Amino acid sequence: MQNLFIGKGNLAKPPTLERNISRKTGEEFIVAKMRVMFSRYGQNTHGDFEQVGGFWREVEIYGNKAEACARFLKTGARVLVVGEERDFMARDEAGNEVQVIKIVAEDVALQLSRIESIQFTPSRGQQQAPNQGGDQGEYQNQPQEFDDIPM
Repeated sequence: MQNLFIGKGNLAKPPTLERNISRKTGEEFIVAKMRVMFSRYGQNTHGDFEQVGGFWREVEIYGNKAEACARFLKTGARVLVVGEERDFMARDEAGNEVQVIKIVAEDVALQLSRIESIQFTPSRGQQQAPNQGGDQGEYQNQPQEFDDIPM
């Protein structure tokens, strides 16, 4: 990565999923496109934190991660975007050529601040573990073993 962008923001609307053909290889690839508001916060004169600015960016992510983004992300979702800023030339409504900065994401992670519940699917090739008791969301002070933690 030539430059690194890391930012937290909110989605304007759900990502759109597109299937395209590579001009170089002729192979199909998948891209999810989304518009994200990356806000800046600061203290006001009373010492409270409030939004003091920010910027919109077009974000693109490719492959299996694109499909997951399109499936799970909704309007207003709070996301952490890690990727690279790239500038492109585009045309505005009047047909003038303008420079556009997009983020080509390596990863988009859902932030937990606005989540009500999460349901995990069993990992491939593993039997689903029996419920160890307790309600959903209740903290269980029992060690758990994970065989498929990505490194």
